[in-house]
Amino acid sequence: MRYRAWGDLKVSAVGLGAMPLSIEGRPDEKRALATVHAALDAGVTLLDTADSYHLPGQEPGHNELLLARALAAYGGGTEGVLVATKGGRGRPADGSWTVTGTPRHLKAAAEASLRRLGVEAIGLYQLHKPDPAVPFEESVGALRELLEEGKIRLAGLSNVTSDQIHRARAILGDRLVSVQNRYSPDTRDSDPELRLCAELGLAFLPWSPLGGISRSSLDGPSGQIAGARHLAFHEVARERGVSPQQVCLAWLLSLSPTVLPIPGASRPQTIRDSAGAADLALTQEELTRLMEAARAR
Repeated sequence: MRYRAWGDLKVSAVGLGAMPLSIEGRPDEKRALATVHAALDAGVTLLDTADSYHLPGQEPGHNELLLARALAAYGGGTEGVLVATKGGRGRPADGSWTVTGTPRHLKAAAEASLRRLGVEAIGLYQLHKPDPAVPFEESVGALRELLEEGKIRLAGLSNVTSDQIHRARAILGDRLVSVQNRYSPDTRDSDPELRLCAELGLAFLPWSPLGGISRSSLDGPSGQIAGARHLAFHEVARERGVSPQQVCLAWLLSLSPTVLPIPGASRPQTIRDSAGAADLALTQEELTRLMEAARAR
């Protein structure tokens, strides 16, 4: 595993998006714990979770509790592991995703996450999504209060614009360390935010980073373009004798030294394969081919 500097921290170049271990289609606990342990064995030191990663209508925090149990049961050292959780979203019984960004809710959610994770302070606490019904500065102000109270060590944002990054940085200063937006070969709307994070030295964590390379991406009206994108990543994978997932993650890592993809996994073999992308060095010719495919619209 290669690592990337993240302020004073050294974090694995590839993290684990733990959401699939707790939502619909989740594995049993034995396999879920084995998946987290496989990630740790592979050198992964960034575990991304959220209080809303649970089945619809059930109690918040399933994923946080699972990670806490996995870390407690792990046979090796976990001192360098950064658990990044999020607050501000909910999952009612209808399966939708709600947004609540009031300071009162965020502070209470952080307190609950703190208890579930069983730590003195949350390593990284992220605003899961801006609430259009709440002034953005009020939500970010709650993160600042949590920082000042010592309940969280670092703050992050998710699903935000460049303008919101600037506004949050004005409030949080260098305690704002990360931005987590959707980004993949198929979804590159956050190109401006990726570039801004590189300029500011903020970690950029692509969620759902493998979009556009699976066969399901070939369906729909954009199937021909998606097919060309799918083909490019799969061709490079065949030529290199690795999985398309590894190629995709290695391509993401090449975009900026601050990019840290967090692919999801629900099986040990999946996260082991993803972690291998950190050691896959693509040639300039391969990167050009993949970038041209990703730019196809």
